[in-house]
Amino acid sequence: MSIAAKFEINYLQYLDPAGQLVGKEKDLPAFAKDLDHMVKLYKLMVSTRVFDTKSIALQRTGKLGTYASCLGHEAAHVGIGSAMKDEDVFAPSYREYGAQLYRGVQPREVYTYWGGDERGSDYQNEPARHDFAWSVPIATQCLHAAGSALAFKIRGEKRVAVCTVGDGGSSKGDFYGAINIAGAQKLPLVAVIVNNQWAISVPRSIQTGAETLAQKALAAGLPTIQVDGNDIIAVRKAMEDALDRARTGEGASVIEAVTYRLGDHTTADDARRYREKEEVEDARAKEPLKRLRTWLESKKAWDQKKEDAWLTECDEWMDNEVNAYLETKTQPVTAIFDYTFAELPEDLARQRAEVVALDSKEH
Repeated sequence: MSIAAKFEINYLQYLDPAGQLVGKEKDLPAFAKDLDHMVKLYKLMVSTRVFDTKSIALQRTGKLGTYASCLGHEAAHVGIGSAMKDEDVFAPSYREYGAQLYRGVQPREVYTYWGGDERGSDYQNEPARHDFAWSVPIATQCLHAAGSALAFKIRGEKRVAVCTVGDGGSSKGDFYGAINIAGAQKLPLVAVIVNNQWAISVPRSIQTGAETLAQKALAAGLPTIQVDGNDIIAVRKAMEDALDRARTGEGASVIEAVTYRLGDHTTADDARRYREKEEVEDARAKEPLKRLRTWLESKKAWDQKKEDAWLTECDEWMDNEVNAYLETKTQPVTAIFDYTFAELPEDLARQRAEVVALDSKEH
């Protein structure tokens, strides 16, 4: 038999877990040679972690609903957001806060959403204002992004749709449908599989028989790459390349960012029931903040004094955001009826009237 086709999956890494450069300095992408810019990215990674810690504390004290932690994902998420242009569109799942914070989403909006108020999805700042809201159904956001990419192509706009999905979500039909149409129609789409090794309690080893998750793109005819998802330089570089291809009419790409979920799946989960302590500790030694800080310190671009000062700023920032969230006035109970139908059906109109009457008696 002859060979019909051959494929290989390339792997990209610039900083190893110890914060040491892999390869030569001259091979670094241009943005990584700008130390001021790298410090900016590091500071956002730190503030994302401070935000995440505060979020869990809010939930544990009964001031927030179920929350999905992003601990350990900071490099992957900030790398995605920082590579995008303002005019691009982001379709996240439900824990890509680093990317969203970079694009202007405010913590108070995240808290409003997880506190049970959909007004949190009405982002006030650009460019996040034209991004999609959080998507809790698994992988459906990939179809939203593909639809946006199709619209950009039809309109002739130099814009790219970016979606993120987890390792488990990459096995959903929604993901395959999105990348298949993107490949067939050469759409400006970048799909990032944030492989954090666990789909809630299901380990990567039994989710799929694929040796890599990146290779799933091959069936759709798309270029793909696997990167060290704890190395923000690798994530950012892969994103820049994929976005440039999409923007210049070369079509979609898939990136697999290999990282680890250091926390529970959500605050409703207890990962100690299904993960060994040793596995988590081994992953913690490879986490993203420590390696980037080590590298920046070796370049004399960061030190403990700057770290302490930035953490103080982050604490003040979060205090303001939490207070803004806690002081947000709740919507009237009639809001559950008022924003779905142009003309309220008779049965719902009757229920609304009953709710108004009951609310009036109570107040």
